[in-house]
Amino acid sequence: MTLSIIIRCFNEEKHIGRLLAGILEQRVKDVEIIVVDSGSTDATVSIATNFPVKIVPIRPQDFSFGHALNAGCEAAKGDILLFASAHVYPLYNDWLALMIKPFEQDERIGLVYGQQRGDLRNKYSEHQIFAKWFPEESTMNQPHPFCNNANCAIRRSLWLEQPYDETLTGLEDLDWAKKILEKGYRIAYQSEATIIHVHEERWENVFNRYRREAIALRLIMKNESFNLHTFLTLLWKNCRSDWQQALHDGIFLKEFWSVFMFRLHQFWGTYRGYKASYLMDNQVRERFYYPKGYVVKKLEKGDGKRRIDYSELHRASGQPPGK
Repeated sequence: MTLSIIIRCFNEEKHIGRLLAGILEQRVKDVEIIVVDSGSTDATVSIATNFPVKIVPIRPQDFSFGHALNAGCEAAKGDILLFASAHVYPLYNDWLALMIKPFEQDERIGLVYGQQRGDLRNKYSEHQIFAKWFPEESTMNQPHPFCNNANCAIRRSLWLEQPYDETLTGLEDLDWAKKILEKGYRIAYQSEATIIHVHEERWENVFNRYRREAIALRLIMKNESFNLHTFLTLLWKNCRSDWQQALHDGIFLKEFWSVFMFRLHQFWGTYRGYKASYLMDNQVRERFYYPKGYVVKKLEKGDGKRRIDYSELHRASGQPPGK
């Protein structure tokens, strides 16, 4: 079973080197790496060309998340297509092996996605979101279409039957997953296939991200309303949950304002995207928006042998050692 890795990027010179260095440290070798660049004006492409990659350029005016993915998939030759955001990097050297494994075990599995965590650059509330979206328990038969293309793999044969929707403003991954579930294929979640997903966002970026995704969700799933009452309810529940966790962590005062601002921009962006229209089915709504306590997984015996030491790779990646 051959593997192609597809990386979408635009002005990612701060991050892409570390991701590519981490890919080369994987136990799975002989993989095809495709970088889909939508007109970067920084050193992204020159950094990428220091690695064994194929550059697929697309015009900035043609960009959509679905179009960038389809361009990468079209150029790929692997049986399995793995997607990674340019601002992620793998934590362990068996990341690729764990992402491929479910496909080898069950021919009905059409999509596998892995765990995501943040580092010191992520907002406190986003750590809570990652804990909610990407729990510590794996499943080989997820009943709902939640997934995330920052760390996700699909069968190329299914992509040939069903390319990504290029008209959506985001969440093309959720849309694709929903369609393959309806065709009888399965979705697997690999909790040990962990990547670090770095977000360094201003508040307006948080607002725009969730507004864009809400616009897409309104088109994908149309079961429940998202009105001002929903906005206020989710804002309060998530702020309260985050503040309780921050109190437990001993950083309540430090993170109090950050929690409020993140959740305000998250849910106000969602409300503005929906404009009191429709939301999603109950399982996906629960996964996206309702809080869950954040539990930090301790380093288990044997994890040290899997963990990639970026302090030895920082020259190649052009980045300081990973945290």
